[in-house]
Amino acid sequence: MDRIKKEKITLRKRGQITIPKEIIDELDLKEGETLEIRIEDGKMVIVPTIAVAKDQAWFWKEEWQREEREVEKQIQESRVSKPMDADEALKFLDQLKG
Repeated sequence: MDRIKKEKITLRKRGQITIPKEIIDELDLKEGETLEIRIEDGKMVIVPTIAVAKDQAWFWKEEWQREEREVEKQIQESRVSKPMDADEALKFLDQLKG
């Protein structure tokens, strides 16, 4: 899906547009789904979004996702320690204190 698709659309009253059926089918969009519209480098970009349950919203906050990316980077770079039991963890923390 790296190819570029172009379709002409017309802006109607109250800012309404119609997404062409070919694009709806290709992206498997369904009636009632939520889309996000944003400006990127002077271009209007419309992105399908997924609703997140309130009890899981914390995971999708930018701060949490940034920390997830950092942990993933540390794992990729083998900068994580082996699993520890409680005693090993306490000894390790004592070593960090000095």
